Amino acid sequence: MSEPTNKDLEQDSDAGMAPQQDSELVEIADLSKKGYQYLKENRVGEAEHNFHKIIERDPENNYALVGLGDAARKRGAYRDAVDNYRKCLIYHPGNNYALFGLADCYKALNQYQKAIEIWEQYLLHDNKNITVLTRIADAYRKVRDFRKSKAIYLRVLEMELDNPYALIGLGHLHYDFKEYRDALHYWQRMVDAQGDSVDIRVLTSIGNCYRKLKQFDLGIPYFDKALAKESGNFYALFGLADCYRGTSQPQRSLDYWNLILDKDPKNKVILTRAGDALRSMDDFEKAVDYYERALNIEFDVYAVLGLATISRLQGKVQDAIDSLTRLVQNDGKNYRLHLELAQCYLATGDKRRAEETLVEFQRLGIRNPHIIELLAKIQA
Repeated sequence: MSEPTNKDLEQDSDAGMAPQQDSELVEIADLSKKGYQYLKENRVGEAEHNFHKIIERDPENNYALVGLGDAARKRGAYRDAVDNYRKCLIYHPGNNYALFGLADCYKALNQYQKAIEIWEQYLLHDNKNITVLTRIADAYRKVRDFRKSKAIYLRVLEMELDNPYALIGLGHLHYDFKEYRDALHYWQRMVDAQGDSVDIRVLTSIGNCYRKLKQFDLGIPYFDKALAKESGNFYALFGLADCYRGTSQPQRSLDYWNLILDKDPKNKVILTRAGDALRSMDDFEKAVDYYERALNIEFDVYAVLGLATISRLQGKVQDAIDSLTRLVQNDGKNYRLHLELAQCYLATGDKRRAEETLVEFQRLGIRNPHIIELLAKIQA
């Protein structure tokens, strides 16, 4: 929102305006100009003070009402901002700045459908505004309207080749719908266009696509590049740890889990992952320590599963069976629990109970390749 100029105000005034009225308009213009300057400097309270002084004299002043909306938005008081923008639109229908601010507020309040409606009103006045078009596409993505979201993103790319917001949005859109190869296509275009200056989030997003595709070796270079840009970045560290887990390099995986734990020692998910890495290296004593540290924070089904697996590997099979049976009762759709319980029964030589465990899981109507593979081996 631009501050009003003296020329703007003169054009709104009558030709025969009295000197006193002219002086008042100049004062209002000065208050408005200073108010918007305060906003740019994040001096929100001072900006609001100026805008309220204008409203006392001119309750319908569009600059002041939008300014109050912008100030409230900066404070995160989105409902107050909505009230001010709406008030402006009552007096000045179609005011672009009020429409834009109002739509952004609805977006911040997760009221995406309302945001879409307002942005579409904005487009009636300016249908080639790329910023608004990408915001509408983002909102359609949030409400999972794939077709409309993609169409608008592509429209933006027709207007501006390799527009970063459209490319990022298309990447997220396809990722949300598990179309990882298509997501890769758009995010890779960002890398090709921006080179070394590409945003770290694009690099980790590409790495995550390769993780989802189980192409862990291809994901590693992107997480490495992200880490080079920002040492200690959680998503890069997590991605590298998970990729090294996927490429059966548990020691390297453990190194990155521990780097995360250095900064966040009470992250139970990471403690459990680190325990899994140690278990895969047969370092059961340290693995148990990590699992128990996780459980001391909060119950974690995978920490208990890890402890049960260690019990089986150490020959304490009945302890493992008892633990897993309780877990299955509370989390019956978790295939890993059924798989490990079947392995326990096989360790005791009870193929019948192992088969029943796997068949019971299949009765849930869930097809899992690991369950199918082990059941085929038992029935062979």
